[in-house]
Amino acid sequence: MSAVAAAAGSALVALAWAAPLPAAAQGAAPADGWQACAALADADARLACYDQWAGRARPGPVAAPEPSPAPTPKPGDTARVEPPGNDDTAPGGCHDSAYSELSRFWELERATGCGVFGIRSYRPISLSVIGSDSVNRQPTSENPLNNAAAPLPYRTTETRIQLSVRTKLAEGLLTQGAVRDSVWFGYTQQSSWQLFTGGLSRPFRNTDHEPEFVYAYPFQLPALQGWRLRYGGLGLVHQSNGQSLPLSRSWNRVYLMAGADRGSFTLQGRVWQRINEQAADDDNPRISDYVGRAEATGSWHLSDGEMLSFTVRHSLRAQAHGSLRLEWMLPIGDTHGSRNSAMRLHTQLFSGYGDSLLDYNRRRTVLSLGLSLVDW
Repeated sequence: MSAVAAAAGSALVALAWAAPLPAAAQGAAPADGWQACAALADADARLACYDQWAGRARPGPVAAPEPSPAPTPKPGDTARVEPPGNDDTAPGGCHDSAYSELSRFWELERATGCGVFGIRSYRPISLSVIGSDSVNRQPTSENPLNNAAAPLPYRTTETRIQLSVRTKLAEGLLTQGAVRDSVWFGYTQQSSWQLFTGGLSRPFRNTDHEPEFVYAYPFQLPALQGWRLRYGGLGLVHQSNGQSLPLSRSWNRVYLMAGADRGSFTLQGRVWQRINEQAADDDNPRISDYVGRAEATGSWHLSDGEMLSFTVRHSLRAQAHGSLRLEWMLPIGDTHGSRNSAMRLHTQLFSGYGDSLLDYNRRRTVLSLGLSLVDW
């Protein structure tokens, strides 16, 4: 008897599903079908009804939700944005303009890193023509062994070539996570070329070599009046002109450094202590009294890569020697995606002591105009 009832129930359900729905129920949800099955008293008929309803009400595939886009940091934002996956760097790395100039330059964050042992820009690589109010035709020093025997007919107009590169030797030594400390090696070479002095066969009047080791540590301190301290560090630098007596000049220094920014303004400072030498071996006594014992550099980064900057050096003594350097850079050439061209037209005005190592104790005013490569 139950089999007959089940068959009858299945037939009724089939007729019910085959029949058109009333107009009021045509917009109803599929749940109306299982409610009809629930009304059946016989268990076998009710099960058969559910099976048939499930076959008609099978849901279609559900699309997976699209992932939310990662937040894009604003320029100068200090929020730590971790790169996807286990990569150590973000796609933009040390050229990502979403981060501050100082964070990118010293790669203070994981997202601004470009790895170790790669070649980076340091100071500008430049070629320029300079004109000065004087030229050191017979260099002298407070050490009698370092006085030139006779003057040479150098011109006050000459060409200057500067090469400068650096590489990161290590990172993450004392920090973990989103911020990175780092150790760098840098090398800068600056040459004064008497290109317009044909009578002397156009010699290089002087070439300064400056290798250095730098340690940079990132700070995460709250902003003060809009200024944020980005890093501190220390360095060891040697500078010499590679010449023999009496034109030899050299000295070694250790320094402390720090840098802060506020929007498009950056301010960096260094204070150093010379490593003393024996008097007989000192090519340039009292060089710190002339060149200085500290410097401050301020930069204003305008739109489209234009930059104005100044550098002040001071002896930190009552007899205030030192120097002032003013510089303007303007990008030229094509941009690369969101980055400005690495080529710059630069104009620079220098006044004071230490324009070159050979001129450490000679005051000069120098105007230069040329081309520079920066941030490449």
